[in-house]
Amino acid sequence: MLRRAGLSGLVDVDFGDAPTHITSAERDEATGVRALSESVAAARALAAALQNGMSEHPLHRPVVVGGDCSLLLGVFAHLRAAVGDVGLWIVDGHPDFTDPRASETGEVADSELAFLVGGGPAVLTGLGGSTPMAKAHQVGLIGHRTAGLDPESLAELGRLPGAVLTRDEALGADFGVPMWLHIDVDVLDPAVMPAVTYPQPGGPDFDQLVAMLTPLAESPSLVGVSIADYRPDLDPDGSGAAGLVALLGRLL
Repeated sequence: MLRRAGLSGLVDVDFGDAPTHITSAERDEATGVRALSESVAAARALAAALQNGMSEHPLHRPVVVGGDCSLLLGVFAHLRAAVGDVGLWIVDGHPDFTDPRASETGEVADSELAFLVGGGPAVLTGLGGSTPMAKAHQVGLIGHRTAGLDPESLAELGRLPGAVLTRDEALGADFGVPMWLHIDVDVLDPAVMPAVTYPQPGGPDFDQLVAMLTPLAESPSLVGVSIADYRPDLDPDGSGAAGLVALLGRLL
């Protein structure tokens, strides 16, 4: 759907789809993580695809599009091994810092930020060859909701390390390292983007998000961008896809 809306026209080279397939609903007994072995395989496949793309086009910055935020494990598995310290601007309606053993679903996308900064099973936290793949003080969490939260969401927010910068603090910080920008589509208000898995009211519209992220997209520290959680099955007329492609076009 995003390609039909013009996504490929925003980049010089479209490398197609990485072989990342997660279908299992089985949860690992020890960790609570759903589809653990498939998630590891998917992260490694994406890391390999990203390595190939960045090696073949070293002067280009990659744009990675995926079904959910678990793609960040593959991105940082490559970046950690190939680049070293890389920081993360994560723009998300949720902190993605759930303890998978307490999560209703056990999905990696509920907890990928926790895994990136070193909290979780070693098979995930060590995907980049060393732990953590991203250092907490080099992470800026932007756009997550902090008001009207249910007890589970409050508990997730409470698990965030104090070193992670949030909101305005994160937007204005100089992290001193190359930075990756990740956008979870559910950061947007569902009034303008209902085609997401976990919609939350209180988010920005497209114009507000562009204004927020333009300084990050223009930063000389930016090494790449990813976007996740767009649901084409919830976007029958394609208006959500068109809005997202327009958003990326304005940013990139």
